[in-house]
Amino acid sequence: MKFSVMLMLALIMSCMLLFLSMSMSPGLWSIGIHLHSAFTESYVPGHNSVLHQQSQRTGSQGHWQVQAIMERQLAASINILAKTSTMYYWKGQIQEASEILMLVKTKTSRIQQVLEYVRSLNPYANPEVLRFRLEDGSLAYMKWMDGAVLDD
Repeated sequence: MKFSVMLMLALIMSCMLLFLSMSMSPGLWSIGIHLHSAFTESYVPGHNSVLHQQSQRTGSQGHWQVQAIMERQLAASINILAKTSTMYYWKGQIQEASEILMLVKTKTSRIQQVLEYVRSLNPYANPEVLRFRLEDGSLAYMKWMDGAVLDD
């Protein structure tokens, strides 16, 4: 009886240590996500995100920005909604602009890098960049996204 209790405690401690190691190291976390998906055939909520980004650049300028993000494998895909019309307050005045809207689909662990890169390219002093964590979706699509975006 004592042996089985000690074995159970050792197993629990090993699992806790493995969990802590995986949560502290992005590379191990990514491996853990892949293992979880393979064994449970399910998706870990929040592993992927969609970044909503509005940009003043239109036409070929906007396309260049999207191309640069894709070449760095920071996103699995980007939807481009060309030439949206936007009204907003800026310095107490109502402004209007033609912009493009981009929906950048990437891993949550890559969001900060995508944000920094997008901000470096955006001409606005306060660019519109919003993040939405994906809680659920097509498992096959989520697995494809994992393979399309470089690991940390």
